[in-house]
Amino acid sequence: MRAIIVTALLLATACGPRQVEVRSAPTQTTEVAIHFTNNLAKAVNVYVNAGESDLFIRQVGPNATEHLAVRGIAAGTRVTLKAKPIDGTGGYERQGVTMTDMTTWRIP
Repeated sequence: MRAIIVTALLLATACGPRQVEVRSAPTQTTEVAIHFTNNLAKAVNVYVNAGESDLFIRQVGPNATEHLAVRGIAAGTRVTLKAKPIDGTGGYERQGVTMTDMTTWRIP
């Protein structure tokens, strides 16, 4: 008899109403990217600076065009784009760029 009562209590508890938490979907962040063309005969390292330090994006080979995803930077952020040849000579900078889902940049 005791087993029947315990079973009935367990079934009543398991089949009872459940608390549901309703939330809105997480906000979607637009991924920003650079459509980068390197017209140099040497590879370059590409960086994005949105404040304090340079964020390394990727190395792009000589005479190459690549789509570079930029993580951690929101669309609408004003940044400085930098490309530094791997041999340490010179470099290229483009200041005051407002990042979009597809920012185009070519050097030189």
